[in-house]
Amino acid sequence: MGNLIINDNTFLRQFEVEIEKDLAKIEYALQDRKIFLTKLIIPSSNSNPDFEETFIREVFEIIKEKNIRIMPTSPQIRKFIKKHKEFKNLLPIGVRL
Repeated sequence: MGNLIINDNTFLRQFEVEIEKDLAKIEYALQDRKIFLTKLIIPSSNSNPDFEETFIREVFEIIKEKNIRIMPTSPQIRKFIKKHKEFKNLLPIGVRL
């Protein structure tokens, strides 16, 4: 899977990408240099099993460039960070999963 074209829709507070004529999104709330990733929505029409991981990884890269800490409140995002320890440095100091 190539690079995704992810839109940071600040009005709706979500990262979004078009997939198979539908929208995959990660909803967020921004607060005090922290971004709370609250909900991951992947369309049921998605047929690529690696899409979720690729989407989360690329959103994390966008957040990393903005120098913001991640507060994963979505179960799928928490699971991703537990699996990919290289992203633990994006958590605020003292936050454990």
